[in-house]
Amino acid sequence: MIVLQATRVKKSYDGVDVLRGASLTVRAGDKIGLVGPNGAGKSTLMRILTGEEAPDEGEVYVRSGAEIGYVAQFIGRGDDMRVYDFVAEAKRPVQQLERDLRELEARMSDPALYEDEARFAELAHLYEESTRRFEAMGGYQWETDVRRVLAGLHFPREMYDLPVSALSGGQRTRLALARLLAARPDVLLLDEPTNYLDMDTLAWLEDFLSHGEMSLVVISHDRYFLDRVTRLTVALEDGETRTYPGPYHVYLEMRAAEREEMWRRYEAQQDEIARMEAFIERNIARASTHRRAQSRRRMLERMERIERPPADDPSLWMRFGVRRTSGEDVLEVRDLAIGFGGQALARNISFRVQRGMRLAILGQNGAGKTTLLRTLVGELRPIGGWFRFGHGVDLGYYAQEDGGLPRDARVIDVVWNAYPDLDHTSVRKLLAQFLFRGEDVFKPVGALSGGEQSRLRLCLLMQSGANVLIMDEPTNHLDIPSKEALEAALADYDGTVIFVSHDRYFIDKLATHVAVLRPDGIEWYLGNYTDYLEKLMENDRLQRIEGGGDEPENARGDEEVAGEPPARRRIRTSEARKLEAEIARWEDAAHRLEREMERVAKEQSEAAMAQEVERLRDLDALYRRLEADYQHALEQWEAKSLELEEVRKALENWHG
Repeated sequence: MIVLQATRVKKSYDGVDVLRGASLTVRAGDKIGLVGPNGAGKSTLMRILTGEEAPDEGEVYVRSGAEIGYVAQFIGRGDDMRVYDFVAEAKRPVQQLERDLRELEARMSDPALYEDEARFAELAHLYEESTRRFEAMGGYQWETDVRRVLAGLHFPREMYDLPVSALSGGQRTRLALARLLAARPDVLLLDEPTNYLDMDTLAWLEDFLSHGEMSLVVISHDRYFLDRVTRLTVALEDGETRTYPGPYHVYLEMRAAEREEMWRRYEAQQDEIARMEAFIERNIARASTHRRAQSRRRMLERMERIERPPADDPSLWMRFGVRRTSGEDVLEVRDLAIGFGGQALARNISFRVQRGMRLAILGQNGAGKTTLLRTLVGELRPIGGWFRFGHGVDLGYYAQEDGGLPRDARVIDVVWNAYPDLDHTSVRKLLAQFLFRGEDVFKPVGALSGGEQSRLRLCLLMQSGANVLIMDEPTNHLDIPSKEALEAALADYDGTVIFVSHDRYFIDKLATHVAVLRPDGIEWYLGNYTDYLEKLMENDRLQRIEGGGDEPENARGDEEVAGEPPARRRIRTSEARKLEAEIARWEDAAHRLEREMERVAKEQSEAAMAQEVERLRDLDALYRRLEADYQHALEQWEAKSLELEEVRKALENWHG
């Protein structure tokens, strides 16, 4: 069933075409990633889908009664409404229906009503219909829904009474997202929803969106997020759209195969044209072969020419070299305490870094990751403990903020002042590698976008020749092609990298070790982000086995229970074991379906693409039906868990 559709949409600004015939179809349950280069018009298409802007041409269809929910990339709101009330306002229709039910109950409790059978029957029917609608709208759990999304997006109970105006910009963005998720619209439109979210919150949001029944269209530069949440990809390029049956990584593979096939066909035709022209030139003047040459010429004139495939957009190019090789031991940290003004954010930090390692430092927002990096590069003094770098270490530092770039200086002067030995041609070539061409090199730094400033700082860092790079959120503000270029450059780098990043795809591609910063020290893991997650799951299983399967009493607070079903809790009852087996069967079936969906997406040909999109949708519908059974089993399992917990408490009270 189609819920939302845009057909051949065109949109121009000041005579510049942004959308030239873009189309997008959203069916019930679709999870769509909208991708394309910066400036391609993705946010414009989103605003047209919501009705915020009207297309110059084309049509937008919304199914009657369907609710469209939208959170823009930039949100500003400041008022005195409480945090909890702001999100609960999304449930206003349910709250009104609940008040109507209470009013009906009060009227039906009047003894005089029973003397008028017709009136009583009318009210009873109205009450039954209202109750049915109330249940269908999730009325009995609307408060739980509100608390769940607040907890999942890191708004604990202590923040419920805060005014919205007291929140930071990032918190307001998260709060607007919480309100939208609580509303549960039929179609959810999200523009860069992962901004301002830490990894725990991202994981929660991914699970919420993946398991939800609502349709989804999302713009994101977070490739890990797109792979986990979406099942279709719509690419917007040159103002037009094309649909690919799979998440982001499948889209990349299919797009690369398409480009390769387009070039193969174009080059094959160019070779054929060259052969025909050579034959004509050799034989046109010969009487014996003149007619054959004329025939070839007519064939050449009638030939339908294949257009030269469009070249990919100019991409960032970089290569990090080192002036000299460092010693084997790069960094040793012992009992380090970090913070500001004598107030420690973290203590007992000890670890060692050896040459060639790529260390990703993870931790919750506010854990002190940036503070740790600033301490290592000498911007902050340690509160306690010590650290030392090894022999021959040359440090290069990429700060999360503007890195001290002079806002009034021109781009070309920033590079020239940093490396005065370079001549003018070398500076221009260097800047061209980072997409500063033509008049762009004369822009003042203050006029650059966030992405342009990031590229300029990477340019300066690359030229430094440092053998140890310390990088704080290096992928911030970079589009996906630039992130991929940075990944490739750092993968080929001969030095050592210590970095902080929220980009899990980037961490997966680059990290050889993961360190998780906590207030009482640092935990060390071998491998990348996926290896780290697997190790966490393995440790969790071992703890549950060693602990007899019971979850520690203080392991979860009320907010966490509301935000995430306690699916890891083991229940020693036969019913619970049956539910666990049902859940395991669902997971096996889901894995098989996912593999089948990916296989179909990879093997389809260009001619069969439309048919395979429908095939993927059929598989996706089956997947969602199985997923609904899985969610039902989880809910039953949780109910049994809570029953067992009540029995345990009653027994404890009885024994007490």
